[in-house]
Amino acid sequence: MKLINVWKHFSTITRHRWKVRSGCFKVGLIWQGLTHDLSKYSPSEFWVGAKYYQGTRSPNNAEREDRGYSSAWLHHKGRNKHHYEYWIDYNSHISGDTDGVMVPVPMPDRYIAEMIMDRIAASKVYRGKDYVDSDPRDYYWKGTQNAPLHDYTRSTLLKYLDMLADEGEEKTFKAIKNDLVKKKKDTKLMHE
Repeated sequence: MKLINVWKHFSTITRHRWKVRSGCFKVGLIWQGLTHDLSKYSPSEFWVGAKYYQGTRSPNNAEREDRGYSSAWLHHKGRNKHHYEYWIDYNSHISGDTDGVMVPVPMPDRYIAEMIMDRIAASKVYRGKDYVDSDPRDYYWKGTQNAPLHDYTRSTLLKYLDMLADEGEEKTFKAIKNDLVKKKKDTKLMHE
C-alpha cells in the first residue's frame, strides 16, 4: 500500500465529511452532520479504502471488483442509517409463501435527508469543479434505480434530487429542512 494513498484516502473521506456536515447543518441535522461516516476512520474501513484508493470513485467498488464483495462496505452500511441498505429486513410478519423474504422498510425522514446530503457531497468530491446540481440525480439513475428502496424512501429521495437538479441547492435545502427535518415526529417509522 502506498503511503500517498493513505493520505489521499484520509483527505478524501475528510473532505466528504466536511461537505456532508455543511449540508446537514444547513438543513438542521447538527448531530448527524457531526457524526456522519465516522466509521470510515475505523481500521476495517479505513485501511481497505486506502488500499483501493483511486480518487475518482469509491474504493469499495474497486475492492468489490477485486474480491467479489466489499468488506468495508458491509461494515459501513450496517453502522450508518443514512444508507438505504441499512433499512432492509425480513418480512416475517407476513404469512404465506413470501415469509422470510428480505424487503426494504421506509427510512425515517431525517436519514433520507442525510442520504441526500451524502449523495450531494460524494458527487461534489468525485466530480470536483465539474459538479452540477443534476449529478446526484444522475448518480441515482446510473446505479440506484433498481435498488431495493421502499416506495416512500424512493419517492422522497427522487423528489429532492429532482428539485436539486431543477431548482438548485438553496431551494432544495430549505424544502428538506421544512419537509423532512422540522417534523415533530417521523410519521413513517415511529420506532427504530
